Amino acid sequence: MSNELSGKVAVISGGSRGIGRAIALAFAAQGAQTVLAAKSQANLEKTAAEIAATGAPKPLIVAADLGTTEGCQAVFDAVKKAYGRCDILVNNAGATKAGNFLEQPDAVWMEGFALKFFGAVRLSRLFWPMLSAAQGKVVNIDGGMARTPNPANLIGSSVNAAMASFSKGLSSHGIRDGVNVNTIHPGRTETDRNADLVKQQAAAEGKTVAQIADETAKKAGVRRLGQPEDVAALAVFLVSPAASHIQGAAIAVDGGGTKGLF
Repeated sequence: MSNELSGKVAVISGGSRGIGRAIALAFAAQGAQTVLAAKSQANLEKTAAEIAATGAPKPLIVAADLGTTEGCQAVFDAVKKAYGRCDILVNNAGATKAGNFLEQPDAVWMEGFALKFFGAVRLSRLFWPMLSAAQGKVVNIDGGMARTPNPANLIGSSVNAAMASFSKGLSSHGIRDGVNVNTIHPGRTETDRNADLVKQQAAAEGKTVAQIADETAKKAGVRRLGQPEDVAALAVFLVSPAASHIQGAAIAVDGGGTKGLF
């Protein structure tokens, strides 16, 4: 275990599964005191136990609905009480539903924006004074649909685009206040969330899950699907001293799936 992040308090939303879990494990391996926030107490406890078993600092866990103001406030209050500081914020929580655009009501759109977009906005706003005091780092986990919209998942495409714009704008505040703000755009990554998306897209298009999975790989033109650890490796770099001059960047971790210049 390295000590590059020793003494740092790292808050990771959606930290119990998938990409968030991988980032939490990677940060903990670097000595960070992690704080994991998600809705499921059981999933949080499982991941916290896995991290503690490695000999890393035992994570603080906060079970809260990050799609609400109250949930985000609960995370902030817990961190303030336990540590009084925040050096790193990873906005990773978020799930949107794929499906037929004509059949998706307003409530589903609102739900998608509430967790991923407004959750990130609220947590960033709450923790910003602490991040500024620590000359800290914000890493927003967004997605390739911000750049290449998917007609079978217009909610996710729209939320990701909004997140990308928010992140870029927030980085200007970061220049002023001494906080590095950067974005990671994962491509299709093998997580439980991706499995759910594939099922939803298959239902929307009247195809089998196997057909959608095969088509996705062919369309992406990549050698393999991403792993959560691929994203975590970049996150570790972005919060390290070596990335101190990287500000407002949006970096794809998609195996080359994004074919355009940007």
